[in-house]
Amino acid sequence: MPTAPPLILIPPSEGKAPGGGGPTWRRGQQRDGALDRHRAAILPIARRAGAVAPRAATMPAIDRFTGVLYRELDWHRLPTAARRRGEDQVRIVSGLLGLVAPDDPVPDHRLKMSANLPGTGRLSTWWRPRLAPVLGDLAAGRVVWDLLPQEHAAACDWSAAVPHRRVTVRFVDGSGRTVSHWNKLLKGALVRWLLVERPRDVDALGDFEHPAGYRLDPAASVLDAPDATVVLRER
Repeated sequence: MPTAPPLILIPPSEGKAPGGGGPTWRRGQQRDGALDRHRAAILPIARRAGAVAPRAATMPAIDRFTGVLYRELDWHRLPTAARRRGEDQVRIVSGLLGLVAPDDPVPDHRLKMSANLPGTGRLSTWWRPRLAPVLGDLAAGRVVWDLLPQEHAAACDWSAAVPHRRVTVRFVDGSGRTVSHWNKLLKGALVRWLLVERPRDVDALGDFEHPAGYRLDPAASVLDAPDATVVLRER
């Protein structure tokens, strides 16, 4: 049984709150400071491409991203202790800034992980070797809940990382078909449960009652492998 708290990886959202009251991004503002030199390299390129406004104000990532995953997570209504856990355990995989903690300052931007920028090529490919050592340090000995879509998962290289377990999750309907339309909303509720209930490992999902009616399907899941697959089936 792992003793370290889990690591929860989620994507950003296309929907973003405009404006912000924080200062323009600069080095030393964010967690995972080893990525600052890479962030500082991408930001000017993104500005020249029109993806980020010059001297754009910032706001905390958890307020910047407004998509359905974040609305379902409902961060500001979490218990205070759960929010504090989330600040340490949640990382957003971002095409602009690499890895972002919920309280990290983020400027308004329009930049997908699949985008190609001059001099970088596809951002997921550019970030992959740069994220690898930081991700490896963060994941070491922990259960990693990898809730990333393929676009963002492409930026994560797990070949040298040694998590206790990496867990991917699929939501399926009653016929076993993957649910795609509501996927982000469903994952938001799962992240909320992880932060509130603090499960130690993947087998705790047997007690998880998703508010939308999904339950663990043990027969379709692989729970005891280093790379675990969880299937939550609609009831």
